[in-house]
Amino acid sequence: MLQRLLIIISLCLCAQLVQAKELPDFTDLVEKQGAAVVNVSTTQLVRNTQSFQGMPNLPEGDPLYEFFRRFAPQLPREQESQSLGSGFIISSDGYILTNAHVVDSADKITIRLTDKREFKAKVVGADKRTDVALLKIEATGLPKIVQGDPRVMKVGEWVVAIGSPFGFDSSVTAGIVSAKGRTLSQENFVPFIQTDVAINPGNSGGPLFNMKGEVVGINSQIYSRSGGYMGLSFAIPIDVAMDVVKQLRASGRVTRGRIGVVIQEVTRELADSFGLPRPAGALITHVEKGGPAEKAGIQPSDVVMRFDGKVVEDSNDLPRIVAATRPGSKVSVQLWRKGETIELNVHVGEIADDRSAQRGGASKGSGSSAPARFDSVERLGLSVSELSAEQKAALDVDAGLLVEEARGAAARSDLRSGDVILALRNIPLKSIAQFNELLKQMPKGSSVALLVRREEVVSYVAIKLD
Repeated sequence: MLQRLLIIISLCLCAQLVQAKELPDFTDLVEKQGAAVVNVSTTQLVRNTQSFQGMPNLPEGDPLYEFFRRFAPQLPREQESQSLGSGFIISSDGYILTNAHVVDSADKITIRLTDKREFKAKVVGADKRTDVALLKIEATGLPKIVQGDPRVMKVGEWVVAIGSPFGFDSSVTAGIVSAKGRTLSQENFVPFIQTDVAINPGNSGGPLFNMKGEVVGINSQIYSRSGGYMGLSFAIPIDVAMDVVKQLRASGRVTRGRIGVVIQEVTRELADSFGLPRPAGALITHVEKGGPAEKAGIQPSDVVMRFDGKVVEDSNDLPRIVAATRPGSKVSVQLWRKGETIELNVHVGEIADDRSAQRGGASKGSGSSAPARFDSVERLGLSVSELSAEQKAALDVDAGLLVEEARGAAARSDLRSGDVILALRNIPLKSIAQFNELLKQMPKGSSVALLVRREEVVSYVAIKLD
């Protein structure tokens, strides 16, 4: 009897283990939430600059104009260019969320629901920096999505995408969250959700669901060398998108804060050089003249640890936090400076839509006088020279040393001939003798942070002293 009972218990445990290892069932999620996903079809009128196929424009008075008008194949003066994307309904009165690039330059936008009804849509507003667009159709009583919280989502959990890849409506794909808070090239304001969900052209603008049926993101980009899915997909967190939506509904545009600094990542070597307990924060390499940061007293070599009470764990955090701060507000900034923590207040400015982040360039030029030279091979493996007056004027700097040759530790840290060393930590380098004296004061085995300018890019480079 006891043996039979043990066998029954074992079978029950095995059944539970098998059930626990089964793949999730997405059918209920799709049935309940799929109706809120829409197809976004756009039409753009492309105007031809030539009327004869294969020929440039000809003025009507040209002798060849009449000949080609009669005998050459004619091109229509206007052609329609069509594209497809996805979207989802966020309110029952017809507000729809999609990607800005899906509706960019569209002359006509058509929304098709899962019940085959079609509506013309207008763009309430679009924000290219986050790739979010808000559309509106004239309808009521529509099914809408439920918003989730991407902040509580965990790496490794299941997620589902619904969209129209290659025009195949209501296609469902599933995968897991691969990473959170990804920063992509030229995308500083969005902490992307990385997944391995199959995303292809036409999925853009569609929702990313968690297993509760809540939308946690907008499928926006893929990493691909072929143009198709390769296992790396990226979604805009829904909380970021809804912050944009709030501003678009209120004013049709999005405002973002700025303080006028250039930053870089704090590596372990740089943290050691600046006396930080661990690599964290955002290292400031340049402060815009007359900008909010300079007015607040922020300096190059400062490390931003907190902004408006929010922890800056990584350098990628700072642009997002500052951008989300209301322009004109006064906030506190916690900095690490010369081995101690200080706190300043800064009045946040506003990012202009057409503002260029590039600064004026200048060639290095060549001095008319022969500069002095000093080799510091024992410590850094560098040969440097003092800048001539002509070189300082061309570079628009007051001080600095030109790298003639980099060897040993300097070469391993990627210093190159032609780089200009502007400062050691936060001390401007005005002469070779000063540079040599500062190096003598540094203990063996420590890391030294050099502020280096290469063409128009200024950043800190950490070199370990031999």
